[in-house]
Amino acid sequence: QVQLVESGGGLVQPGGSLRLSCAASGSIFSINAMGWYRQAPGKQRDMVATITSDGSTNYADSMRGRFTISRDNAKNTVYLQMNSLEPEDTAVYLCYGNIRSRMWIKALDYWGQGTQVTVSS
Repeated sequence: QVQLVESGGGLVQPGGSLRLSCAASGSIFSINAMGWYRQAPGKQRDMVATITSDGSTNYADSMRGRFTISRDNAKNTVYLQMNSLEPEDTAVYLCYGNIRSRMWIKALDYWGQGTQVTVSS
């Protein structure tokens, strides 16, 4: 069984910063892409940023330049540094990983439970 557990969310004022972490644990043979998505109430889930196992990154246009995704492969952990936060960034942030649990098993997508980020004065 594979688990993804996020941490680091909370309440921050506009213009502030937060750093999210997501650690994958359990039966893991290899991890391909990892990333962050977010979902605000009544809205669809949107991609924030993704990162491949070799460090190639991709960002949604509205986050480019403000958010930075990184990962520590030795710790099976992905991070999201969020700067210059705006009220529009308020959402539940969900961690994603494309993970192979055994060498002979196809990689599957796993999701964390999410962490709330609220940007408000």
